[in-house]
Amino acid sequence: MRVFLIVLDSFGIGELPDAAAYGDAGSNTLKSVSKSEKFKLPNLAKTGLFNIDGVDFLPDDPAPTAAFGRCMEKSKGKDTTTGHWEICGLVSEKPMPTYPCGFPDEVIAEFEKQTGRKTLCNKPYSGTEVIKDYGAEHMETGALIVYTSADSVFQIAAHEDVVSVEQLYEYCRIARKILTGEHGVGRVIARPFIGEAGNFTRTAKRHDFSLEPPKDTLLDILKNNGKDVIAVGKISDIFGGKGVTEKITTVGNTDGTEKTLALAGRNFDGLCFVNLVDFDMLYGHRNDVDGYAAALAEFDNWLPSFTEKLGKDDILMITSDHGCDPATPSTDHSREYTFIIAYGKKIKPVNLGTLESFADIGKTIADIFGIDAQIEGKSFLEEMKND
Repeated sequence: MRVFLIVLDSFGIGELPDAAAYGDAGSNTLKSVSKSEKFKLPNLAKTGLFNIDGVDFLPDDPAPTAAFGRCMEKSKGKDTTTGHWEICGLVSEKPMPTYPCGFPDEVIAEFEKQTGRKTLCNKPYSGTEVIKDYGAEHMETGALIVYTSADSVFQIAAHEDVVSVEQLYEYCRIARKILTGEHGVGRVIARPFIGEAGNFTRTAKRHDFSLEPPKDTLLDILKNNGKDVIAVGKISDIFGGKGVTEKITTVGNTDGTEKTLALAGRNFDGLCFVNLVDFDMLYGHRNDVDGYAAALAEFDNWLPSFTEKLGKDDILMITSDHGCDPATPSTDHSREYTFIIAYGKKIKPVNLGTLESFADIGKTIADIFGIDAQIEGKSFLEEMKND
């Protein structure tokens, strides 16, 4: 039995009821990108994506091929770590700490002491703008560029000619050990860049150092029951490697889909969990509506080549972890409904309605494998199973 779970990172489908409390009233990633001339999703439309409750701005399909629905986020937050943990049955009752005014002096002082380097910036910043504004000073002084965003992240940018990538990773490990307890941010992120002043470019050698989940998730449960848990993209990083049996790194969406297609030709028993990060990192955060739409069209075009490789017992699920509406003034994540598409020869096309938690996905996957998982969520397997 194989389940493929693909996360289109940041592909939200409309504001949640509590979106205003997060500053996200009116956000709708799907609606925004649907206005682009590059938006062409015939295959996702056929699965029932546009039939989902609340998607009233696109034509639905009269005969969808998959089970479909929308998911509410039960956790407090709208970041990648919180979203993925909830998908796997771990609801976060408290939001992870964020730093709209930068990190406190004691955190920065300890980081500088342990790394032996001074720091620059220390405030919320766009990742591309921060190297534009601080890159030259970093190259002159060797000081590390430390910044954050609206998410629970501690990001360290450094030029590869000043700080080697491996050294940058070590600085991130130092920060990860410092940032626990009260300051336990979701992720410490290495952001290496190259180039010259006025033309700096971030590289694909980004690496996330996540907080380890405080208790077992779906991944641990599958692994403990002898199942394969193949993590593609940044999935392993998001879970601190916990519950993963095989880690496959990627350098963008195209590489991620190619490696996922190759895995469809492999014989394994368990879960292949994929994150496609470009939607969020390259387009959502950069307010690039056309780029986002084009990336979705590329995924949509790839989809049939993958589904044709699925065996009679295989199930494909496609979902997201939060929103990141590229048409709003904000460059940060948005508190939105996500979607769930479930496709397979033994799955009947049915409207699953509105699920109360992302965790329903994890509970359903456990149910597919016949495992009574003690995690959050409610299984929808019976609703979509062909008798």
